[in-house]
Amino acid sequence: MTDAASADPAAGFGREAMESLALDFASESGASVVAVYLLAPDEPVLQLALLSGLSWRIAVPWARVALDRPTPIADAVRERRLVWIGSEEERARSYPRLALVLPHPFALAAAPVTTGPVVWGGLVVHWPASHQAALSPRERDAVHDVGNRLGVILRQAAESGHRVRAGTEPRLLPPRPVRTATDAEAQAAVGFAERLPDGCCALDVDGRITFITTAAAGLLGVDVPELLGARPWEALPWLDIPVAEDRYRSAALSREPTSFTARRPPDHWLSFHLYPDATGISVRVVPAEAAHTADPPRLVHPAPPVEPGRATALYALTHVAVALTEAVGVSDVVERVADQVLAAFDARALALMTVQDGRLRIVGHRGYGTGFMERFDAVPVTSDTPAVHVLTTGIPSFFADFAELKRAHPTAVLQDGMASWAFLPLITTGRPVGSMVLAYDRPHPFAPQERSVLTALAGLIAQALSRAHLYDAEHHLARNLQAGLLPHALPHVPGLEVAARYLPAGHGTGIGGDFYDFIRLDDTSAAAAIGDVQGHNVQAATLMGQVRTAVHATAGAPPGEVLGRTNRLLTDLDPGLFTSCTYVALDTARHHACLATAGHPPPLLRRPDGRTDVLPLTPGLLLGIDPAADYPATEVSLPPGTVLALYTDGLVEAPGVDLEDAVHGLADALSRADTASLEALADHLVEHTRPSVPQSDDIALLLIRAL
Repeated sequence: MTDAASADPAAGFGREAMESLALDFASESGASVVAVYLLAPDEPVLQLALLSGLSWRIAVPWARVALDRPTPIADAVRERRLVWIGSEEERARSYPRLALVLPHPFALAAAPVTTGPVVWGGLVVHWPASHQAALSPRERDAVHDVGNRLGVILRQAAESGHRVRAGTEPRLLPPRPVRTATDAEAQAAVGFAERLPDGCCALDVDGRITFITTAAAGLLGVDVPELLGARPWEALPWLDIPVAEDRYRSAALSREPTSFTARRPPDHWLSFHLYPDATGISVRVVPAEAAHTADPPRLVHPAPPVEPGRATALYALTHVAVALTEAVGVSDVVERVADQVLAAFDARALALMTVQDGRLRIVGHRGYGTGFMERFDAVPVTSDTPAVHVLTTGIPSFFADFAELKRAHPTAVLQDGMASWAFLPLITTGRPVGSMVLAYDRPHPFAPQERSVLTALAGLIAQALSRAHLYDAEHHLARNLQAGLLPHALPHVPGLEVAARYLPAGHGTGIGGDFYDFIRLDDTSAAAAIGDVQGHNVQAATLMGQVRTAVHATAGAPPGEVLGRTNRLLTDLDPGLFTSCTYVALDTARHHACLATAGHPPPLLRRPDGRTDVLPLTPGLLLGIDPAADYPATEVSLPPGTVLALYTDGLVEAPGVDLEDAVHGLADALSRADTASLEALADHLVEHTRPSVPQSDDIALLLIRAL
């Protein structure tokens, strides 16, 4: 740790006691990694303070963990309980994001570090992949004991006035050597390694080369001094490939042998065999004839090869994760999942189901016919089907062929013409959301890591679907609210013809607060208003209704007074949103209009001869900012045949287009348009201004023609 407190003798004693305890525990329990987190002093964050058995480069993404994040250490500290993840599949089910980043076999325990009611931080322990799936009672007691003892050390340091805190980087604890060699033994070991066929080298816990034989350096094509102290994939550009560092990470985390093959230019194939333990990794470097040459017979314990297609699957899974962050509604999620998953996993068909009213509803599918899917829609969650079974148990099911499926579900009947299936539960924060079916048209054995990746994928999809359902519900509510607040019909006023259009924004941009209104005051006067509430949510739609109500309540007063009263009301309400608005008082007897605006786009006036002007209104402040704001009025003449166009900025705003140019473009379109039908004119203006640009904002348009 690198803070000032660590320089004090008392603080040093606390730190040293923690380090000794962590190393003793690792040695006695057979743990491969021990990490100690401490709570940050001024924020709900856990900071990595001590790390043993793992490279800092691998641990960097977890150096700071927010307490509200869905991770084992955050859950353990927040809920003050021990979290145990005994397998890749369990990790993928419970923590899909963690499984996505670390798709390697290892067991994990996380526990809080406490003394009585005080929580100091947390403890994370990894065991090699060879560890049994369950944590033994003895190991469980040992983890609790270490957490308690760490708490006592931290409490004593704090009581002495020298609280131990995490530094900007954790204290890296060097592994204890298996044994210490004499100088003679060390030289003999070098001679022994040099006499071995092919080549070998040693990597420390951080992945750096600490020893390499002359033969290995010759195979790699670099002199020994240039390699010592360097990481292989950094010193050798041709070895800077995903599989090399991935296999290193796998060996470091799982503590199981592994291997990979790489090509040293121009055409020298080399096979690398990694054998890890607590102190580092021993690497055999063997010439190979091609990328997938069988292990040479002289390797007594050949490491298992990398599973084919795994890198492709993880690459695709990363794309799925990115795509899901951009999806909003359920249909978006379905489309993005289908686009990415089928190709990534070479599957033929996919179906997504969510729980609704005690039934599994099919919300999307790809590769299956609609008629076929309808037969399985709305299956009760009490039925005995594979999709329901994985939902209720939370455990995925993989069937390499129909015989396996039949053994697990004797009543199953082959109906979809497929040959292999993966049924995955969609669960987020412990709550079942639905199920996913991935089907293959040929028998497909699911390798362990493929099962882990698919399970992690299901967790990401579950989270996306949960968010999408909330979005769709809010979107539907807001749309209904806005539709209910907009006028259903425009009143008839002698001497005036009106037409209106409202177009909601494109999918994925929420709901806006655009509105329009046309109010009959008496036989010779009327009022019109158009406005736009800041924001795209239910609050914006609600405030829009309040603005309409305020305008209605004061309609008939001079335009500046109408906007002034509405502004004072919104300022008192203090909704945190601002509103633009234009109000027009219309006098049909005098063929006259009086207008005032609160920061709204300028109206357009098309005269009977077709000449169209952008009305130069003096704008007042947006409504809801300053209760003393003033709204000057402008008077214009409305001879018969004149068309007044009021609109919101969604009709003219577009990326990369100057707003003033867009307004004049709309005026030009109005000037050249056929005005025989006001309804047709409204359609023309909307279609002309939005020919190809995706609609990112609501559009409101109100046309008024003097007769």
